[in-house]
Amino acid sequence: MVSKETTIINATGLHARPASVFVSEAKKYESNVTIRDLDKGTAPVSAKSIMMILAAGLGTGAKVEIACDGPDEQAALDALVALVDSGFGE
Repeated sequence: MVSKETTIINATGLHARPASVFVSEAKKYESNVTIRDLDKGTAPVSAKSIMMILAAGLGTGAKVEIACDGPDEQAALDALVALVDSGFGE
């Protein structure tokens, strides 16, 4: 299992379009992928579920932890952290 902390920097947070992009990327990997809001101290949610991501309410400036566990965990983690760090191209 690998994990990394990052911060949501895009203006809309992880809602609607960015959440869809994030979930699509997570689904490319076999590993189990979760994301959790470190600021709120909430439980991790599946990064492969658009409903769970939207329900988590990850807004701009939220410090999150992305965790991956499985055969392609490092590749999944690197891709998802890079996506968040890029601001989803916004």
